[in-house]
Amino acid sequence: MTWHPHLWHPTTQVAISPAPLRVQSARGSVLELEDGRRLIDAISSWWVTLHGHAEPAIAAAIARQAQQLEQVIFANFSHEPAEQLATRLSALTGLQRLFFSDNGSTAVEVALKIAWQWWRNQEGSGGTDSSPSRRQLIAFEGAYHGDTVGAMALGDRSLFTAAYQPLLFDVARIAWPHSHWDDDSVEAREQQALDQLELALETPTAAVILEPLIQGASGMRVVSAAFLQAAAERVQAAGALLIADEVFTGFGRTGALFACQKAGIQPDLMALSKGLTGGFLPMGATMASERLYQGFISEKPSDTFFHGHSFTANPLGCAAALASLDLLQQNPERFEGFEQRHTPLLELLSRHPRVLRPRCLGTMAAFELDAGENSYLNPIGKQIQRQCLEHGVYLRPLGNVVYLLPPLGSSDAQLQQCYEALQQAIVALG
Repeated sequence: MTWHPHLWHPTTQVAISPAPLRVQSARGSVLELEDGRRLIDAISSWWVTLHGHAEPAIAAAIARQAQQLEQVIFANFSHEPAEQLATRLSALTGLQRLFFSDNGSTAVEVALKIAWQWWRNQEGSGGTDSSPSRRQLIAFEGAYHGDTVGAMALGDRSLFTAAYQPLLFDVARIAWPHSHWDDDSVEAREQQALDQLELALETPTAAVILEPLIQGASGMRVVSAAFLQAAAERVQAAGALLIADEVFTGFGRTGALFACQKAGIQPDLMALSKGLTGGFLPMGATMASERLYQGFISEKPSDTFFHGHSFTANPLGCAAALASLDLLQQNPERFEGFEQRHTPLLELLSRHPRVLRPRCLGTMAAFELDAGENSYLNPIGKQIQRQCLEHGVYLRPLGNVVYLLPPLGSSDAQLQQCYEALQQAIVALG
């Protein structure tokens, strides 16, 4: 394999990385390479391929829509697929308004801008709980919210953001008390984090953003529903807005349709993407409460939410999302029962002495390898990736954190193959 002379691949240091594998086709959970190899896509192609590649129902819905209306400016027009999707997602999330964008980062960016401008609009209209000092934003340590500038600022500072530090605004940080199976200190750490949050909220705060139940990119770090409920209560008592970043966790990934439902919290804003279209087309959506929407309705042009994308509410993406929702709602057992499929296989794998802190939630299973530093740059992740490729499984570990997040349509045999490949890869480490 060689590098293409005109392509620039994401998050890849060409000087030290192997050339990319060339994919010819994909179906279900399997990627078919140009050289004839078949690989199980065990991470759903960066968490987006929800049901499986080339899912017939979604492909057919896109084809039908393409013959009727493929794109139209959404500033002056509306269309049935967008209206249907907004109605369905409103009913499912408890948030009445949908603003379209084109990916997870922009869905978060839209939520941030809505929250920030809503307070400004309140101030302009003389609202009583709208002091100009409500400028603080609060996020959690280890958070990842995307790669646009606003989303980067909300995320934890890391290797990924270091080059842009002068561009990023300040955000108050709260500890993320992740709970793993072998950790007895979680209750004390949760209380410390809640105390820290209460103290931070004494400063007038515009919004608090969190990834409900799982922080994905920082290493599949799980928190309890009880902690999220207590955090949400404190945020709402302080009058701040609560933003749920469900870009990763939405659409069944945690074992419920949305992680907020599983956690028992109701945010003011929710960012959605990744599995929204079943992985077929790029699309983002930000759900907002009616109260926030009404805060932008005014005779004053300055109260308008001046944000938009060329492909806002693209009809093909809407058609894909509607077809994906049909599959989810018609077959809830596919995501509700996935954790039970992971659990015995993960327990067997965790008997290896190098496997630490195994955790499982919904369609996600993860563990850490005993390999020195806990870091995204730990080279053991690439070793595991190479070994698993030899056994027909594609993984992309987060350093020494190894995880599985397969499509919902993965068979028992395919899931078994993923764990067997991991077992052999770990043994090969010595």
